[in-house]
Amino acid sequence: MAKITVVVVDDSALVRSILTEIINRQPDMECIGAAADPLLAREMIRSLNPDVITLDIEMPKMDGLDFLSRLMRLRPMPVVMVSTLTERGAEVTMKALELGAVDFVAKPKIGVADGIRLLADDITDKIRIASKAHIRRSHAAIAPAAATGGGAHAGVSAPAKPVTMASLGRLSTEKIIFIGASTGGTEATKDVLINLPADCPAVVITQHMPPGFTKSYAARLDSLCRIRVKEATDGERILPGHGYIAPGGFHLSVERSGANYIARVQDGEPVNRHKPSVEVLFNSAARVVGQNALGIMLTGMGADGAKAMKVMKDAGAYNFVQDEATCVVFGMPREAIAAGAADEVLPLPQIATRLIERLRSTAGMSMNRV
Repeated sequence: MAKITVVVVDDSALVRSILTEIINRQPDMECIGAAADPLLAREMIRSLNPDVITLDIEMPKMDGLDFLSRLMRLRPMPVVMVSTLTERGAEVTMKALELGAVDFVAKPKIGVADGIRLLADDITDKIRIASKAHIRRSHAAIAPAAATGGGAHAGVSAPAKPVTMASLGRLSTEKIIFIGASTGGTEATKDVLINLPADCPAVVITQHMPPGFTKSYAARLDSLCRIRVKEATDGERILPGHGYIAPGGFHLSVERSGANYIARVQDGEPVNRHKPSVEVLFNSAARVVGQNALGIMLTGMGADGAKAMKVMKDAGAYNFVQDEATCVVFGMPREAIAAGAADEVLPLPQIATRLIERLRSTAGMSMNRV
C-alpha cells in the first residue's frame, strides 16, 4: 500500500528534524518535506500534495492559525496541530480545531526534544487517523478574541447564539445526557450543546483530550452555550442546565448521593487506552441513572464506549449515534452501531433537535400515566 505522505511545518529546525525522524521510522508513512514557515509550506503543499501536514501554531511570516484558516477555506486537507502545553497554547488549539484541524499534539514547553520523542506513538497514531478523516471546507474566519474563550456568563462578548428552543421546565431534573467523543469531537460536541436550552437536563461529557486542555475547552463552550459548562470536579452536584467536561488525565463517572447525582473524578489506569474513557462514563450511566439516561456517541477513532453504550441501552437508556457522513472519523459511532447500542443514527445537525423531541415525548408519556 502507498505510504502516508506528510509535510512538517515548524519554525524550529530541531522539531522539524525530530518529527521527520519519527515519521520516517514508520513503515507506512514518509515525511516528504519540512518547512520553516507557512509561506514555504504553501509552496510545498502545492508541489508535493501531501496526505497530511503537521502545523506549529506560533511561526514567523504568518501565524499558524491564519495559515490554517486560509488552507481550510482554499485547499482543505488533514492537519495535525503541534501545540505548546501552556494555557495560551490550549486556547489557540481550541480555535485551530474549530477552523478544521483534525487533532493536535501537545509538546512540552521545556525539554522539547525528549518530550516529542516520548510522544512518537501518539504523533504517528494521529497522523494515521488524520489521513483517513473526512475533511470539509471551512467557512470560519479568524477571530482572535474568540480564541481565548472567557465565558459569556462572565460578561465577555461571545459569538451570536442560535434561536433557543422552548423551556423544558421540571423535565430537566429527571434526566441526564451523556456524551462520548474523540477525534473531531470538540466541534461535534459544541454543535450539540449550542442548540440546547438553558434549562435542559445536565450534560456529562467525556472527550478524549490530554491534561491542560480541557479547562480551556470547557471555557470556550461556556462562552458559546446557554447552559453553563465547566471542567468537572470530584464530588460536585450535577445540576440541570450545566455541562461537565471530564478533566484530561482523569476518568469521569456519575454516582448517587442521597437524592442527588454527583460527579466522580478519579485517577486510574487507562481504559481502552484512554483516560478519560467514555467506557467509564457510560458504564456509570447504566449503573446509576438507567432509564433516565440519554446517550450520545459522536465522532472518534476506535471503540471506546461502544460496549458500555449497549449496557446503557439494556438498562433502559435511549441512545443517539452520529452518522458516518457527518463524522470526521467514523470509528466509535460505527462500533456503537455494531454493538447494537444505537436507538437512532443521525446526522450531527439533527441530534440536538431529536434529543429535545425525545425528552418531550417521554415527558408526555409520563403525564399520561398519572
